[in-house]
Amino acid sequence: MFGFLELFGPSRPQKRLDAALREAGVHPRLVPGAVKLTAIRQMEEKERQGGADEAACARAAALLAYLMHGREIFEGDNGAAAAAEAEDRIAGAVAAGDGPDARLILLALHAGIVAQEVVEAWGLEID
Repeated sequence: MFGFLELFGPSRPQKRLDAALREAGVHPRLVPGAVKLTAIRQMEEKERQGGADEAACARAAALLAYLMHGREIFEGDNGAAAAAEAEDRIAGAVAAGDGPDARLILLALHAGIVAQEVVEAWGLEID
């Protein structure tokens, strides 16, 4: 669908997000392009000054990696502290029902990239 965009290569924010995904243990090609573009747009809306900078991309990538792999694989790639932080973020998003993390979780659910164990553990569903 966005094949013509590949003629020019990925944008700088997409390169940052791809690098952050690799760092978090997810190959960037496992994340649909539409998910990446939407996540970047959400980061840019939230952070008008910095946009999708390295820190914002790392936070988004960590949450996506947890959602995609579940605790065991994520913890093996990123450590127990990172897994606990991701779980705290999910708990906060579920409790709040809105916010950047909740929107990223909803985006991943719609894309069908959330591991079934994560869906069941957190009772995630699309309303």
